[in-house]
Amino acid sequence: MKYIINKQIVLLVLLLIGSHSFPQDLKNQTQSTQIQQPELTAEQAEQRLRNELDRLRNDWANLERYREDNENIGLPDHGENRIVFMGNSITQGWGRLDTGFFKGKPYINRGISGQTTPQMLVRFRPDVIELKPKVVVILAGTNDIAGNTGPMTIDQIFGNIVSMAELARANGIQAVLSSVLPAFDYPWRKGLEPAGKIAALNDLIKDYAEKNGHIYLNYYTAMVDERMGLKEEYTYDGVHPNEKGYMVMAPLAVKAIEEALLKIKNQE
Repeated sequence: MKYIINKQIVLLVLLLIGSHSFPQDLKNQTQSTQIQQPELTAEQAEQRLRNELDRLRNDWANLERYREDNENIGLPDHGENRIVFMGNSITQGWGRLDTGFFKGKPYINRGISGQTTPQMLVRFRPDVIELKPKVVVILAGTNDIAGNTGPMTIDQIFGNIVSMAELARANGIQAVLSSVLPAFDYPWRKGLEPAGKIAALNDLIKDYAEKNGHIYLNYYTAMVDERMGLKEEYTYDGVHPNEKGYMVMAPLAVKAIEEALLKIKNQE
C-alpha cells in the first residue's frame, strides 16, 4: 500500500503520536529537565509515519504491545495478590521511571502511551482479564479529552471506563478507578481548555465508584494547582508526572490497592 505524504501531514501525525509519548530513558532525566524529542531526518519522519499508519490500520488498539509478555507471565502463584495497572503514558511511564514503586511487587504495568479509553476497552481482556489479577487500577481519559483518536464526549469517555469496571467485576476482579490527573493545557493539542472537562469526568467517576462498590483513587486533589492544572513541581510538561509527581501518587495508589484487597477478603 502506498502513502502520499507531505511535510505538513508528517508534522501533524508526529505531534499527535510523538509529543505526548513518554521518553524511553526517563530515569536519567532530572525533574527540571525539559524532555527533548530526537530530531528526525525527512526520510526517518516519513518512515515513522508509515509505520504508525500501518499499526493503526492493522492493530488499532495495539494488542501486540504486550502479547508476548502476557504469554510469558503465566497465571498468578497461589496467594499472589496480582495487580494490573491499565492506562496510558502516565501509567506506562511509571514503570520506566526508577522510583522503586513496581520493583519486587506483584504489579503488572499495562500502560500504552497516547491511548484512549476505546483502545483500552478493546485490549482489556488480554491485558487484564486473562492475567487473572485480584485488582485492576484503571487510569484513563485524558487522551480522549485531547482527541487522540477523534472527538469524544465526557459521557462517552465515562461510558468506556464504566464498561471496563463492569468487565472487571464480571470476571471477579476488583476495580480501582483513578481520577484523571489535572491538566491546564495539552502541549500536543494546545487551546482545548481541558481543565474543566477533567474535573467533570472525575466527578462522574467518583460518583459511579462510590455507588457501585468500586474504589475511587483520587490523585487529582493532591496534584491540582490554582489554575486546575498539574502543579509545576510535579510535572515536566504540564501533563505527565515527574519523579516527584509519582512519589505523590504512589502512597495514594498503595492505599487504594490495600482497600481493594481488604474488600475482597471481606467478601470471601
